[in-house]
Amino acid sequence: MIKCNIQRERDRERETERETERETERERQRERDRERETERERQRERDRERETERDRERERQRERDRERDRERETERETERERDRERDRERDRERERQRERQRERQRERQRERQRERDRERETERERQRERQRERQRERQREREKDRETERKTERQRERQRERDRERDRERDRERDRDRERETERERQRERDRERDRERDRERERERERKRERERKRERDRERERQKERETERERKRERDRERERDRERETERETERERQREREAVKEFKETERERVEDATFCF
Repeated sequence: MIKCNIQRERDRERETERETERETERERQRERDRERETERERQRERDRERETERDRERERQRERDRERDRERETERETERERDRERDRERDRERERQRERQRERQRERQRERQRERDRERETERERQRERQRERQRERQREREKDRETERKTERQRERQRERDRERDRERDRERDRDRERETERERQRERDRERDRERDRERERERERKRERERKRERDRERERQKERETERERKRERDRERERDRERETERETERERQREREAVKEFKETERERVEDATFCF
């Protein structure tokens, strides 16, 4: 692993050096391109000046013969529009457009202009050829770099695959641990539910005992009432009030029991929902 890291560091250093050299060469090429573009711009400016002179000549011609000038101007304008469009597309097309425009001048001017155009085109072709050669050289260098990088990348990929396999094994082990923990949690929840059910059953049994005790109390009370009819008559109202109180208390106790059952069910559902959410999050 240390050797691999050292090799990668050396590869990065070599790649940095090669990239610096390539960037230096690209910067030189850009500088040469800017110089050539400046020269082309000067040439275009000279061409525009000559075009301005030709426009003045055409205007004088239009003054001499308006009808003929309109026809020629229409033709020239159409030709200039095509020339401008081709100028935007490629330099050689712009040169040919300017040649067609210069054909309307005197033969001597056209010939000189064509000669200059041919010279410029030849120079551009030489420059393009040199540029293509440099590109081919850079391409060969890049191919070598890519081959070295591919070898290094294959080594790194094999190492990454081994790392991923170890990670997958750890993930599988964690999944098995989570599954075992989930099963233990389910068992604990089932145990808690059984405990709650036993608590509810004990509470219901206590309620039944209380109800039986109340019934026995009522029976005893009725017996005493029979024995003490006169006393019961005087105390009837108080007894009815106490009876109503006991009934209300019974109702309240029953309602409290129902509320406890509802809260227990709600707590169970909330616990179950949290358990499901935790299990889902773990997975």
